[in-house]
Amino acid sequence: MDAPGFLLYKSNMQAALPVLNYNLFGEAGDLPDVVHCETIEIRSRLHDWELAPHRHARLHQILLIDRGGGRAVLEDETTALHPRTMVNVPLGCVHAFSFTPGTQGWVVTIASEMMEEALEPSQGLRQVLSRPAVLPACEPTRAIMEQIFEEHAGRGFARAQILRALTGVLFGHVARGLAQSGIAAGNPGDSEIFRKFEALIEDNFLDRWPVADYASALGVTPTHLSRIARAAVGRPATRVIEDRMIREARRNLVYTNLPISRIAYTLGYNDPAYFSRVFSNATGMSPSEFRERINGHGDSA
Repeated sequence: MDAPGFLLYKSNMQAALPVLNYNLFGEAGDLPDVVHCETIEIRSRLHDWELAPHRHARLHQILLIDRGGGRAVLEDETTALHPRTMVNVPLGCVHAFSFTPGTQGWVVTIASEMMEEALEPSQGLRQVLSRPAVLPACEPTRAIMEQIFEEHAGRGFARAQILRALTGVLFGHVARGLAQSGIAAGNPGDSEIFRKFEALIEDNFLDRWPVADYASALGVTPTHLSRIARAAVGRPATRVIEDRMIREARRNLVYTNLPISRIAYTLGYNDPAYFSRVFSNATGMSPSEFRERINGHGDSA
């Protein structure tokens, strides 16, 4: 998806560190499965149990600490990690971890497209899940995490459908924990504006409305609309609009045999080469590379 990038970030863990903009712990390719599952140990041991500040532009992560602990940095807050805690890491959130050697637990990574499939917009769960936090992990959450890992490791019939369903349940448990803790409390009016913004995008994204048109329709300024979008999903309004366009492009590449130039014109791009650049910047792959990978001809499809 997004290619690795850099910015300067200061935290209580380390001063003035470059933040890597990764897709998945440093992997620059697209997420090839419904979800990605790893134990905390398998990746942390490679880095002496220290994961430097980084972020995932289009991936959401949920960690569950089963044994051991450490500390987590989420944006500019440092929080201790104890057994039976979970960490919600939204898209774009700068985060870092320092684990006690031998810590055991799980990490589930979900692509933004999967989130959009799993979450019903009218219920407001995306806004709730956009808040980074460390929370107690209830036993049902732990059980769901174990089920996801077990299903992910197998290749049984209906595997993808079961993983989608289990991931939806996991999101529900995390959102409920955030709501019960009060972390997810926000401005109800802003949440309503964002829901209307999403509905307007569905109706008008093919007409290539700019942010100013959406803001005008909603009776707010473009700056305020971007502020609302950042609070809801961690991205500015321009990125929310672009994400919808890219999702439509991906669907066309997967489910149709249309030439890439035809897909570009259908999505309102007068120049297919420009469309390819936009798609590559958003996903880390050209449209043709994405189609080949999804069709099973890529290196890790």
